[in-house]
Amino acid sequence: MLGAVVLTLVGGFPTPRAAWGGSLKGTVVLKGTTPAPRKLAVTIDQYVCGKEKNVEDLVVSPQGGVLNAVVWLDNPPASPRNDAPPPAIAMDQKECTFVPRVVVVPAGGRIDFLNSDRLLHNLHSTPNANPAFNRTQPRGRAIPITFPHPEIVRVSCDLHSWMRGWVVVAAHPFYAVSDAGGQFELPGLPPGRYTVRVWQERLGTASSEIVVADPGPTTMTLEMTAR
Repeated sequence: MLGAVVLTLVGGFPTPRAAWGGSLKGTVVLKGTTPAPRKLAVTIDQYVCGKEKNVEDLVVSPQGGVLNAVVWLDNPPASPRNDAPPPAIAMDQKECTFVPRVVVVPAGGRIDFLNSDRLLHNLHSTPNANPAFNRTQPRGRAIPITFPHPEIVRVSCDLHSWMRGWVVVAAHPFYAVSDAGGQFELPGLPPGRYTVRVWQERLGTASSEIVVADPGPTTMTLEMTAR
């Protein structure tokens, strides 16, 4: 039985037609043995960051569900155009960790990077298609960044080497991020055959074919293998 999901359609894109009653619900699972959790010792700014950090590049539930896997359609249905600017999405820095670790923003959308820590951070991106940024950020200062082009962008902090965040710039509305149980949902789909792709920062990418029926949800399991 599928439970609640963390994200459905990407904010800022138009809502698919109400006549499209199909949806895709699924779970991203790790195939094989789950790697043992890792911790990193913290040697600076322990008064905020703590003495150690969990390495959260792969978080797996007891049932094998993968957190923060991004799922999307390689061949999405056509969606109506929406010229309104998409709402901004926030990514914070709390206790020397990006929160949330993975966000999805539509191409042309903006992320407001926040700093809730009582120390200095440094935002540093390594994009291919989007403009790079490298900005110091004291507490309380929001830094808005617009991402014009679809791609997956890593964000780090030069002052705290363990800090990693990911911005997935979406080309269309049909993207989702898996929750703590590995579950996701893509609603508002017309019936048809789709190629579903999944990316996770440590596991890489995988894909699968699925036929979506209308009405009612179609369910699937996406398996990924530890590297």
